[in-house]
Amino acid sequence: MKIVSYNVNGIKARLPRLLEYLEEQAPDVVCLQELKSSDETFPEADIRAAGYGAVWHGQKGFNGVAILAKGTDPVERKRGLAGEPEDEHSRYVEAEVNGVVIASIYLPNGNPVPGPKFDYKLRWIERLSAHALDLLAEEKPVVLAGDYNVIPNDDDTFSVRAMESDALMQPESRQGYRRLLAQGWTDALRTRYPRGGVWTFWDYQAGAWQRDAGFRIDHLLLSPTAADRLTDAGVDKDYRGREKASDHAPTWVSLR
Repeated sequence: MKIVSYNVNGIKARLPRLLEYLEEQAPDVVCLQELKSSDETFPEADIRAAGYGAVWHGQKGFNGVAILAKGTDPVERKRGLAGEPEDEHSRYVEAEVNGVVIASIYLPNGNPVPGPKFDYKLRWIERLSAHALDLLAEEKPVVLAGDYNVIPNDDDTFSVRAMESDALMQPESRQGYRRLLAQGWTDALRTRYPRGGVWTFWDYQAGAWQRDAGFRIDHLLLSPTAADRLTDAGVDKDYRGREKASDHAPTWVSLR
């Protein structure tokens, strides 16, 4: 079972690239982030024509998450996180696909630091952590896939110096991510590449792609039951280099 996390940076603008990816790689599940599309304008017909069912939690102009499943309809379990009733950002959707519980996550960026956006990011991590504990208690295979907007380690970026003042690499951001892992989650890509040096994002600015000046912010965290089934993990890096591509590359895990 190949499960992919893919921040598409606008599903309307990136639909040809997404459909191309589905046809060429035929993943079993794709978790999308940053749809920048309302629920009503989500391109369900095109995705169904490609052989995928979908659940989505949209928001006009920004945010937005979805889960696509090959040959079946994901069974939605949850959208949004508890803890802030006034939070209207579309950043979390959860579904079950063939016995595996899968979440698509778009964690807040948090810039600029300090400020209310960074405070919101840290609260959001805590809200995610609270729900993650509930998921672990179910003792099911669970995959928390998404754009976490956290660079966990120094070797997860091309340049510590370039990123050290960014919200993605602040000590509080990293601590929140590590507290989540400490519950018992396995960082699939880190397990596969323990020495780091694997990027999932390259900015559009300053020739970042051409210079391979990237960093790792897209993560797939596995519950113990899912981690027992881990066979491989990786990044489909070449898709970042295609015409009008997202600034993220599809990042994936393979489970038995």
